[in-house]
Amino acid sequence: MANAPDNKNEEQAVEAKASKPAAPKAKAKAAAKKPAAKKAAAKKPAAAKKPAAKKPADSKEPKSEAEAKPKAKATTVVVDVPRVKQLYRDDVVEVLTRDFGYKNIMEVPKLDKIVLNIGLGEALDSNSAVGAATGDLQKITGQKPLENKARVSIANFKLREGSVIGTSVTLRGSRMWQFYDRFVNVTLPRVRDFRGISRTAFDGRGNYSLGMRDQSTFPEIDYNEIDRMRGMQLTFVTTARSDEEGRRLLELLGMPFARVDEPVGAL
Repeated sequence: MANAPDNKNEEQAVEAKASKPAAPKAKAKAAAKKPAAKKAAAKKPAAAKKPAAKKPADSKEPKSEAEAKPKAKATTVVVDVPRVKQLYRDDVVEVLTRDFGYKNIMEVPKLDKIVLNIGLGEALDSNSAVGAATGDLQKITGQKPLENKARVSIANFKLREGSVIGTSVTLRGSRMWQFYDRFVNVTLPRVRDFRGISRTAFDGRGNYSLGMRDQSTFPEIDYNEIDRMRGMQLTFVTTARSDEEGRRLLELLGMPFARVDEPVGAL
Protein backbone atom coordinates (compact mmCIF):
# COMPACT_ATOMS: atom_id res chain seq x y z
CA MET A 1 0.00 0.00 0.00
CA ALA A 2 2.91 2.30 0.62
CA ASN A 3 3.99 2.09 -2.98
CA ALA A 4 0.64 3.38 -4.43
CA PRO A 5 1.43 7.08 -4.27
CA ASP A 6 4.73 6.51 -6.00
CA ASN A 7 2.99 4.73 -8.87
CA LYS A 8 0.61 7.65 -9.30
CA ASN A 9 3.49 10.11 -9.41
CA GLU A 10 5.25 8.06 -12.05
CA GLU A 11 2.13 7.87 -14.16
CA GLN A 12 1.71 11.67 -13.96
CA ALA A 13 5.34 12.21 -14.99
CA VAL A 14 4.93 9.90 -17.99
CA GLU A 15 1.76 11.67 -19.07
CA ALA A 16 3.50 15.05 -18.77
CA LYS A 17 6.39 13.86 -20.99
CA ALA A 18 3.98 12.48 -23.50
CA SER A 19 2.02 15.68 -23.63
CA LYS A 20 5.10 17.91 -24.20
CA PRO A 21 5.90 16.87 -27.82
CA ALA A 22 2.35 17.70 -28.86
CA ALA A 23 2.88 21.42 -28.29
CA PRO A 24 5.66 21.82 -30.93
CA LYS A 25 3.56 19.86 -33.41
CA ALA A 26 0.69 22.29 -32.87
CA LYS A 27 3.00 25.21 -33.39
CA ALA A 28 4.34 23.68 -36.61
CA LYS A 29 0.83 23.19 -37.91
CA ALA A 30 -0.01 26.81 -37.06
CA ALA A 31 3.17 28.01 -38.81
CA ALA A 32 2.31 25.92 -41.86
CA LYS A 33 -1.11 27.52 -42.04
CA LYS A 34 0.27 31.11 -41.96
CA PRO A 35 1.71 31.17 -45.56
CA ALA A 36 -1.62 29.99 -46.84
CA ALA A 37 -3.25 32.87 -45.01
CA LYS A 38 -0.73 35.29 -46.52
CA LYS A 39 -1.41 33.93 -49.99
CA ALA A 40 -5.10 34.45 -49.43
CA ALA A 41 -4.39 38.00 -48.25
CA ALA A 42 -2.25 38.60 -51.38
CA LYS A 43 -5.08 37.38 -53.59
CA LYS A 44 -7.59 39.71 -51.99
CA PRO A 45 -6.53 42.95 -53.82
CA ALA A 46 -6.99 41.25 -57.16
CA ALA A 47 -10.48 40.29 -56.16
CA ALA A 48 -11.06 43.75 -54.71
CA LYS A 49 -10.37 45.52 -58.06
CA LYS A 50 -13.47 47.08 -59.46
CA PRO A 51 -14.21 46.88 -63.15
CA ALA A 52 -13.52 50.09 -65.09
CA ALA A 53 -16.59 52.17 -65.59
CA LYS A 54 -17.73 52.06 -69.20
CA LYS A 55 -18.20 55.37 -71.01
CA PRO A 56 -21.66 56.10 -72.26
CA ALA A 57 -22.25 55.29 -75.88
CA ASP A 58 -23.16 58.91 -76.66
CA SER A 59 -19.70 60.30 -75.83
CA LYS A 60 -17.58 59.88 -78.98
CA GLU A 61 -13.87 60.60 -78.98
CA PRO A 62 -12.61 63.01 -81.71
CA LYS A 63 -11.07 61.25 -84.65
CA SER A 64 -8.41 63.90 -85.32
CA GLU A 65 -6.84 67.01 -83.79
CA ALA A 66 -8.71 69.22 -86.24
CA GLU A 67 -12.05 67.94 -84.90
CA ALA A 68 -10.88 68.33 -81.29
CA LYS A 69 -10.12 72.04 -81.74
CA PRO A 70 -13.07 74.43 -81.67
CA LYS A 71 -14.03 75.92 -84.98
CA ALA A 72 -12.45 79.35 -85.55
CA LYS A 73 -14.76 82.25 -86.16
CA ALA A 74 -14.74 83.79 -89.60
CA THR A 75 -12.53 86.90 -89.64
CA THR A 76 -13.38 89.92 -91.78
CA VAL A 77 -10.51 91.58 -93.64
CA VAL A 78 -10.77 95.36 -93.97
CA VAL A 79 -9.03 96.71 -97.08
CA ASP A 80 -8.18 100.38 -97.36
CA VAL A 81 -9.57 101.39 -100.77
CA PRO A 82 -8.27 104.67 -102.26
CA ARG A 83 -10.81 107.48 -102.24
CA VAL A 84 -10.88 108.03 -106.01
CA LYS A 85 -11.25 104.31 -106.68
CA GLN A 86 -14.23 104.17 -104.33
CA LEU A 87 -15.70 107.19 -106.13
CA TYR A 88 -15.28 105.37 -109.44
CA ARG A 89 -17.10 102.28 -108.14
CA ASP A 90 -19.97 104.13 -106.49
CA ASP A 91 -20.76 106.98 -108.88
CA VAL A 92 -18.68 107.04 -112.08
CA VAL A 93 -19.64 103.56 -113.30
CA GLU A 94 -23.34 104.34 -112.96
CA VAL A 95 -23.08 107.68 -114.77
CA LEU A 96 -21.01 106.30 -117.66
CA THR A 97 -23.42 103.38 -118.09
CA ARG A 98 -26.33 105.80 -118.30
CA ASP A 99 -24.57 108.23 -120.68
CA PHE A 100 -23.20 105.72 -123.19
CA GLY A 101 -25.68 102.86 -122.76
CA TYR A 102 -23.28 100.07 -121.82
CA LYS A 103 -24.97 96.70 -121.50
CA ASN A 104 -22.19 95.07 -119.49
CA ILE A 105 -20.29 96.55 -116.56
CA MET A 106 -17.04 95.30 -118.10
CA GLU A 107 -17.54 97.73 -121.01
CA VAL A 108 -17.30 100.75 -118.71
CA PRO A 109 -13.93 102.49 -119.30
CA LYS A 110 -11.53 102.81 -116.39
CA LEU A 111 -8.12 104.23 -115.61
CA ASP A 112 -5.53 101.60 -116.50
CA LYS A 113 -2.14 103.20 -115.67
CA ILE A 114 -0.27 106.49 -115.36
CA VAL A 115 3.17 106.95 -116.94
CA LEU A 116 5.58 109.73 -115.87
CA ASN A 117 8.58 110.41 -118.12
CA ILE A 118 11.52 112.82 -117.89
CA GLY A 119 13.76 113.30 -120.93
CA LEU A 120 17.48 113.74 -120.16
CA GLY A 121 19.31 115.13 -123.14
CA GLU A 122 21.67 116.78 -120.65
CA ALA A 123 22.73 113.36 -119.38
CA LEU A 124 25.20 113.09 -122.31
CA ASP A 125 27.25 115.91 -120.76
CA SER A 126 26.38 115.66 -117.05
CA ASN A 127 26.81 112.48 -115.04
CA SER A 128 24.71 113.71 -112.12
CA ALA A 129 21.59 114.49 -114.18
CA VAL A 130 20.37 110.90 -114.20
CA GLY A 131 20.65 110.53 -110.43
CA ALA A 132 18.90 113.86 -109.76
CA ALA A 133 16.00 113.12 -112.12
CA THR A 134 15.62 109.59 -110.75
CA GLY A 135 15.53 110.92 -107.18
CA ASP A 136 12.85 113.51 -108.05
CA LEU A 137 10.61 110.93 -109.72
CA GLN A 138 11.03 108.56 -106.79
CA LYS A 139 9.94 111.25 -104.33
CA ILE A 140 6.92 112.18 -106.44
CA THR A 141 5.63 108.66 -107.11
CA GLY A 142 7.01 106.58 -104.24
CA GLN A 143 8.34 104.04 -106.76
CA LYS A 144 11.80 103.46 -108.16
CA PRO A 145 12.06 104.80 -111.76
CA LEU A 146 13.38 102.91 -114.75
CA GLU A 147 16.28 104.27 -116.80
CA ASN A 148 15.57 104.54 -120.53
CA LYS A 149 18.53 103.85 -122.81
CA ALA A 150 19.14 104.71 -126.45
CA ARG A 151 18.48 101.85 -128.89
CA VAL A 152 20.51 103.22 -131.79
CA SER A 153 23.51 105.50 -132.20
CA ILE A 154 23.04 108.95 -133.79
CA ALA A 155 26.27 110.74 -134.62
CA ASN A 156 24.70 114.18 -135.19
CA PHE A 157 23.38 114.22 -131.60
CA LYS A 158 26.52 112.58 -130.15
CA LEU A 159 24.32 109.74 -129.02
CA ARG A 160 25.62 106.23 -128.52
CA GLU A 161 23.66 103.04 -128.21
CA GLY A 162 23.04 102.16 -124.56
CA SER A 163 23.41 105.70 -123.23
CA VAL A 164 20.80 106.80 -120.64
CA ILE A 165 18.52 109.42 -122.20
CA GLY A 166 15.59 109.48 -119.77
CA THR A 167 13.83 107.98 -116.80
CA SER A 168 10.22 106.91 -116.36
CA VAL A 169 7.77 105.40 -113.89
CA THR A 170 4.60 103.38 -114.57
CA LEU A 171 1.97 103.43 -111.82
CA ARG A 172 -0.78 100.86 -111.46
CA GLY A 173 -3.20 99.71 -108.79
CA SER A 174 -3.48 101.60 -105.50
CA ARG A 175 -0.43 103.79 -106.16
CA MET A 176 -2.00 104.95 -109.41
CA TRP A 177 -5.26 105.98 -107.72
CA GLN A 178 -3.43 107.70 -104.86
CA PHE A 179 -1.17 109.63 -107.25
CA TYR A 180 -4.15 110.69 -109.34
CA ASP A 181 -5.89 112.00 -106.22
CA ARG A 182 -2.81 114.03 -105.16
CA PHE A 183 -2.20 115.32 -108.68
CA VAL A 184 -5.74 116.57 -109.25
CA ASN A 185 -6.43 117.99 -105.80
CA VAL A 186 -2.99 119.20 -104.66
CA THR A 187 -0.51 119.57 -107.53
CA LEU A 188 -2.62 121.27 -110.22
CA PRO A 189 -4.00 123.96 -107.85
CA ARG A 190 -0.38 124.92 -107.08
CA VAL A 191 0.22 125.94 -110.71
CA ARG A 192 0.45 129.70 -111.10
CA ASP A 193 -2.44 131.30 -113.06
CA PHE A 194 -4.06 127.94 -113.55
CA ARG A 195 -7.21 128.01 -115.70
CA GLY A 196 -7.67 124.36 -116.49
CA ILE A 197 -6.00 121.87 -118.76
CA SER A 198 -6.58 121.31 -122.46
CA ARG A 199 -9.61 119.30 -123.56
CA THR A 200 -8.06 118.17 -126.85
CA ALA A 201 -4.81 116.47 -125.76
CA PHE A 202 -6.15 112.97 -126.49
CA ASP A 203 -4.59 110.46 -128.86
CA GLY A 204 -7.82 109.20 -130.48
CA ARG A 205 -8.09 106.11 -128.23
CA GLY A 206 -9.07 107.71 -124.95
CA ASN A 207 -5.54 108.28 -123.58
CA TYR A 208 -4.61 111.75 -122.32
CA SER A 209 -1.13 113.35 -122.23
CA LEU A 210 -0.11 116.34 -120.15
CA GLY A 211 3.19 118.24 -119.84
CA MET A 212 4.59 119.95 -116.73
CA ARG A 213 7.21 122.69 -116.97
CA ASP A 214 9.08 121.82 -113.79
CA GLN A 215 9.00 119.38 -110.91
CA SER A 216 8.76 122.03 -108.19
CA THR A 217 4.95 122.10 -108.57
CA PHE A 218 4.72 118.77 -106.75
CA PRO A 219 4.55 119.21 -102.96
CA GLU A 220 6.98 116.31 -102.42
CA ILE A 221 9.85 118.32 -104.00
CA ASP A 222 11.73 120.91 -101.96
CA TYR A 223 12.59 123.90 -104.15
CA ASN A 224 15.88 124.49 -102.28
CA GLU A 225 17.17 120.98 -102.95
CA ILE A 226 16.70 120.70 -106.72
CA ASP A 227 19.70 121.38 -108.98
CA ARG A 228 17.76 122.30 -112.12
CA MET A 229 14.21 122.73 -113.41
CA ARG A 230 13.19 119.70 -115.44
CA GLY A 231 9.96 119.24 -117.30
CA MET A 232 8.07 115.98 -117.42
CA GLN A 233 5.29 114.32 -119.35
CA LEU A 234 2.32 112.52 -117.77
CA THR A 235 0.18 110.06 -119.74
CA PHE A 236 -3.16 108.82 -118.38
CA VAL A 237 -3.92 105.52 -120.10
CA THR A 238 -7.59 104.42 -120.05
CA THR A 239 -9.57 101.53 -121.49
CA ALA A 240 -11.92 103.90 -123.34
CA ARG A 241 -12.47 103.31 -127.05
CA SER A 242 -12.89 106.98 -128.02
CA ASP A 243 -11.74 110.41 -126.88
CA GLU A 244 -15.23 111.36 -125.81
CA GLU A 245 -15.50 108.41 -123.45
CA GLY A 246 -12.00 109.05 -122.05
CA ARG A 247 -12.73 112.75 -121.51
CA ARG A 248 -15.99 111.98 -119.73
CA LEU A 249 -14.22 109.44 -117.50
CA LEU A 250 -11.52 111.89 -116.43
CA GLU A 251 -14.08 114.65 -115.87
CA LEU A 252 -16.08 112.47 -113.50
CA LEU A 253 -12.86 111.56 -111.68
CA GLY A 254 -12.18 115.26 -111.02
CA MET A 255 -9.78 116.25 -113.81
CA PRO A 256 -10.10 120.09 -114.15
CA PHE A 257 -10.58 120.56 -117.89
CA ALA A 258 -10.86 124.11 -119.18
CA ARG A 259 -14.18 125.34 -120.52
CA VAL A 260 -14.69 125.47 -124.24
CA ASP A 261 -14.85 129.29 -124.35
CA GLU A 262 -11.81 129.86 -122.07
CA PRO A 263 -8.15 129.91 -123.16
CA VAL A 264 -5.85 127.29 -121.66
CA GLY A 265 -2.80 128.51 -119.73
CA ALA A 266 0.54 126.74 -119.98
CA LEU A 267 1.51 124.50 -117.10
